[in-house]
Amino acid sequence: MADVTKVNDLISIERSGDIALICIDNPPVNATGQVVRQGLLDAVEQLKADDTAKVIAIYAAGRTFVAGADIREFGKPSQPPSLPDVYNIIEDCQTPIIAIMHGTALGGGLELGLATHARIGIEGLRVGLPEVNLGLLPGAGGTQRVPRLAGIPMALDMSLSGRMVSAKEALDKGLLDRLVAGEPRDVALVAAQDVLDGKLTTRHTCDLDTPRDDKALDDTAAMLKVKQAHLFAPHKIVEAVRASYLPRTEGLKIERQGFLDCMQTPQRSGLIHAFFGERAVSNIPEAKGDTRPLAKIGVIGGGTMGSGIATSCLMAGLSVRLIEVAQDGLDRGVATITKNLEGAVSRGKMSAAKKDAALANLSPSLGLDDLADVDLVIEAVFENMDVKKDIFGKLNTICKPGAILASNTSYLDVNEIAACTDRPQDVLGLHFFSPAHVMRLLEIVQGAKTAPDVLATGFALAKTLKKVGVLAQVCDGFIGNRILSHYAKTAAYLVLDGASPQHVDNALEGFGFAMGPHKVSDLAGMDIGWANRKRLAATRDPAERYGGDVADRICEQGWYGRKTGQGYYIYGQGAPVPNPEVATIIDGVRADKGITPQDFTDQDIVDRYMTAMIAEATRVVEDGTAKRPLDVDMVFVFGYGFPRHRGGPLHYADTIGAAELVRRIKEYAKEDAHYWQVPALLEKMAAEGTKFADLNK
Repeated sequence: MADVTKVNDLISIERSGDIALICIDNPPVNATGQVVRQGLLDAVEQLKADDTAKVIAIYAAGRTFVAGADIREFGKPSQPPSLPDVYNIIEDCQTPIIAIMHGTALGGGLELGLATHARIGIEGLRVGLPEVNLGLLPGAGGTQRVPRLAGIPMALDMSLSGRMVSAKEALDKGLLDRLVAGEPRDVALVAAQDVLDGKLTTRHTCDLDTPRDDKALDDTAAMLKVKQAHLFAPHKIVEAVRASYLPRTEGLKIERQGFLDCMQTPQRSGLIHAFFGERAVSNIPEAKGDTRPLAKIGVIGGGTMGSGIATSCLMAGLSVRLIEVAQDGLDRGVATITKNLEGAVSRGKMSAAKKDAALANLSPSLGLDDLADVDLVIEAVFENMDVKKDIFGKLNTICKPGAILASNTSYLDVNEIAACTDRPQDVLGLHFFSPAHVMRLLEIVQGAKTAPDVLATGFALAKTLKKVGVLAQVCDGFIGNRILSHYAKTAAYLVLDGASPQHVDNALEGFGFAMGPHKVSDLAGMDIGWANRKRLAATRDPAERYGGDVADRICEQGWYGRKTGQGYYIYGQGAPVPNPEVATIIDGVRADKGITPQDFTDQDIVDRYMTAMIAEATRVVEDGTAKRPLDVDMVFVFGYGFPRHRGGPLHYADTIGAAELVRRIKEYAKEDAHYWQVPALLEKMAAEGTKFADLNK
């Protein structure tokens, strides 16, 4: 009978001769909450006090080792003991302590292993230091112990990327001492006995010296100043890793101060908001309940979007029937899908065997009739209402009862599309973002008659495809493109009034966007926006200031961006460069409109652009197109390149304050009262002193 004693509800000690096993049992991921921290500390102190154990092994119950901090403690005052204190006591213990790690060992979980005297990995283990994704640095010794065991380059790579490291790589780099197969408890007993028998060497990490690599530190610091100057945590990470040259006590002090400094930044708040928001968007009644089958997917259209959607489904293990009207189009679609999957293999996203299995699940066809047995059809043809209505009319008679009919429309009225069938309850919008096999956002558009189980199936599909599904109601552009259509006008107005396209792009990239709006337009294809402007021309309010003249004239030259080699920029040789012909076009438009150019600072550009975005985002929440402010935020973080560290447009709005936003809009309205209008909700918030965060509760 095993001699097991409970230290507390989550930590126990099992004694077997000269061996003591400490078990962490805090499902689902054995997070390092206060009870776990206290239990580990008490367990080690108990074993030190009775002096019967000659070796101690720490392992975890369940599907994983310690996978990080307890997210329930985020934003709350820290409760003692702290992780650094617990881990220092473990490291300083004179009785050898080893860690048996399985599943994942992330953040504080990996740092626990690093503080022990030997680390055994179980096959399938992945380790990582993901704190940078939350605007933090590893704060429990990660920046001090990884360099000592695996060197400066590995410590910088892990801490700055937050990536998962395979067990084999961890073994090769020195983070693990062994990699074995087996159950954690069994492995713990064997490894502990090997320590007793002298077959496994233990050592105190703090006794090791970090191999000097000033070049790696200096090169990384210089790179970050260029590429991530707007971020805070990465620079602190380099400082902390550099401090691993110092004795442990001094290095840990610098690491801890860097961690506390990161905790106080707005960036940390924004990243935490994005972290929780990603999970909260699907925590709604509409995403729950019964769902319909999703085994067989039909995709209509083998172009960029259709091929990307098909790729995403195939990567998730679904069967896909791809439909095109002509053989050459079908061949191109299959070739694109194959290339996409091969790219996933080269990036390590899937194995060659899984790629082959995915391609075996692809059935190309030239006939809509072959969709008769699919569970879900996703139409991904050109953004034309007549074309889409024709297709849905045919699907109405072809598809089996209960099949879900979805449109990948970016703007069009899902209710009008659904009205072409006698089963509108089976119709919804599934708006993927390009490239669909890479971008994580999926807007799930609820039609007026969409059945609850159809909507829930849309969220189930998002989960299957590992995408962030966000509920949207029907309107022109839904959440994202509706807001984009509004604030994109600000970029156009800025160019008309004096800024250059590259100045606008540079200012917004300095704010944190991965790409400025003109580079995005070139990437997406300027003809798409041109077609949409022409579609809306007949219904445009005569009082609206039209800002599309410059883009229209560029398109009239046949310049649609990257796919034609030029748009706002010229492509082909290295980095894109501004198209000099565009400056001539801008001068011509200004002359025709009698505009005298004015000067804008980078801050002027950011303030106008973001205020316009926030204003329309407020109206989207106000009229119920988006369920909550956080839904808007997640749409923009995961679909529009909004800087994640700012949390999303409405989280960022809270850092400005409603009163200041109202003041700005009223000031800008002196120039254009039609465009700059204060949303009623924002006016109310300014009067009451409330925030968008209050509406997420």
